[in-house]
Amino acid sequence: MKPGILAFLAVSALALLSGPIAAQQYEQIGNYQIHYSAVNTSFLPEEVAREHNIQRSQVMALLNVSVLEEREDGTTRALPVSVNGTVGGLASSDERTPLGFRTLRSGDAPSQIAVFRIHDDEAMRFDLEVLHDRNAEPARVSFIQRFYIDR
Repeated sequence: MKPGILAFLAVSALALLSGPIAAQQYEQIGNYQIHYSAVNTSFLPEEVAREHNIQRSQVMALLNVSVLEEREDGTTRALPVSVNGTVGGLASSDERTPLGFRTLRSGDAPSQIAVFRIHDDEAMRFDLEVLHDRNAEPARVSFIQRFYIDR
């Protein structure tokens, strides 16, 4: 198995297996599934973090966004997309921090990842714009997730 595919599977598996810490979620927009998950970077295997230049830290988390297009034959295909977004606290007066996304490619499965700082037991609001179809307005995806620092 190629190392890139192994890395993607490791990140995806961690997101799926981390339960409430990083539940895999998605929103359906027409024929597109916009998947997103966030996980503390300390959960990533060292080799995966090193290969993709991701800092492993108890105070850093990784947001992974990917888009699948549903085809007429019932299959799906991963699409390269552009993502912009911010993260911050829940209060409208809380400062919003821009997320710096970059592409992580694992074979034919591209995803966008961003690393950001977390604080223990703090709920964070994510507001994303996902350009999934160049002929359509970006999809807006928002979610709230609480992070815990394992000390």
